[in-house]
Amino acid sequence: MGSDYAILAENLCKRYGAAPALNGFHLRVPEGTVHGLLGPNGAGKTTAVRILSTLARLDEGRAEVAGFDVARHSAEVRARIGLLGQYAAVDEVLSGRQNLVMFGRLYHLGKRAAMERADALLEQFGLAGTGAKQVKDYSGGMRRRLDLAASLILAPRVLFLDEPTTGLDPRSRNEVWAAVRSLVDDGTTVLLTTQYLDEADQLADRISVIASPGGAGGRVIAEGRPDELKSAIGGDRIDVTVRDSADLAAAAGVLARITGRDTDTDAENRRVGVPVQDRVVALTETVRALGDAGVVAEDIALRRPTLDEVFLHLTGAQKDTRDDADTETVRTDRDENKEEVTV
Repeated sequence: MGSDYAILAENLCKRYGAAPALNGFHLRVPEGTVHGLLGPNGAGKTTAVRILSTLARLDEGRAEVAGFDVARHSAEVRARIGLLGQYAAVDEVLSGRQNLVMFGRLYHLGKRAAMERADALLEQFGLAGTGAKQVKDYSGGMRRRLDLAASLILAPRVLFLDEPTTGLDPRSRNEVWAAVRSLVDDGTTVLLTTQYLDEADQLADRISVIASPGGAGGRVIAEGRPDELKSAIGGDRIDVTVRDSADLAAAAGVLARITGRDTDTDAENRRVGVPVQDRVVALTETVRALGDAGVVAEDIALRRPTLDEVFLHLTGAQKDTRDDADTETVRTDRDENKEEVTV
């Protein structure tokens, strides 16, 4: 294993009883980058984080974090990492500053050093003006930023973020994203597991997709930059939304004839889509052919595939669009890459 990687994992296996949680898991994360870890519920994302952060023992394989073997040198690993779990670990009765001072003391900082570190982190995360407030009066985004600050008391080389924005509103999520970007700019390496695919798209330099355990599951089945993963399932796409649902079949026939590809139909939204190779030619022919067929289109959109579509294509998972913060599902903004075309 080389020194260019902040996180390295080779053939990690972990079983709980007879059930495998990881089955030949591999990972390489260069220093100073954000690496996203995606997979269906139960695929082993949290198990991988627990092993790499020394909270769980591996059954087979080998892993290093910050240059130290996680099994043989766990104390050295723990001294160089931070971990932000799915649920806030701060005390609601204490103030933000008191929480950070407490964590500093738990990390064996002297009283003065703990207070100075607390003040520096409050300033870094935009919480200096609220440091004296009890945490119970913080917003969700403020509380999560405080939790993130607490994981950075010792300025770790590697930070593990296990679904850091679950349940947060869009404004609060953006606040956490900004904080993570700032950390990476300062040289911290981040391993991110998330149920929000647009979060991985926004933050991750590279992404690993894990399949569910069983058979070939519990291991990485695809890895690359977000744009590489999107290109792997067909490049650009055209979506046509028809005015009348009765025209869906005709629109699908037009797109299939132009592209020679199978189309995807969303009857509920009166939309049909298809991958295309030459985006300009395909768009021009689509507009002309729909007019010749007498199909009235409310909208024609030319876009890149979303990470959502990549995920579903690779894993066969079913996306749950419920907005329940306590439900572990895959969520994304399907329209973020859409280019509107007026016809």
